[in-house]
Amino acid sequence: MEPPHSIAQARVDDKGRLKLPAEFLEYLRKLGVDKVFITTLDRQLARIYPISVWKANENLFADAGDLAETAEDVAYIAKVFGGDSDIDAQGRVLMPAALRRVIELESQPVFLDCYNGRINVASKSVHEERLNRATANLPEKVKTLEKKGLK
Repeated sequence: MEPPHSIAQARVDDKGRLKLPAEFLEYLRKLGVDKVFITTLDRQLARIYPISVWKANENLFADAGDLAETAEDVAYIAKVFGGDSDIDAQGRVLMPAALRRVIELESQPVFLDCYNGRINVASKSVHEERLNRATANLPEKVKTLEKKGLK
């Protein structure tokens, strides 16, 4: 099953539940995902991980070798702001309260995209910052990628 190719808008309700847009819910269901781990690693984006993907991250943290301290720090942040959530019958997940507060997800639109096995959730302000950065020098970016084979 391919992930959604677009960015979707959603909302976190006053109880902290995020209703997943239909294409994201369908993607997770077709993967057999009914439980996720939700966290942030950078205090900017929320990340919704299928449990199997999160377990791969935990294995990476455990086997970090000379990056053990970095891995421990990132894992700690993930635990502080993270939590497990089932996907309920209405296609909602519960965003952890500490996460909602630190990245300001409550009572405003949020923007979802699939990336690298996870679903990113950006607040409106982070989405606008990312859009502005992506738009800067866009014609040059396109020309550079066309030289690399962009169709």
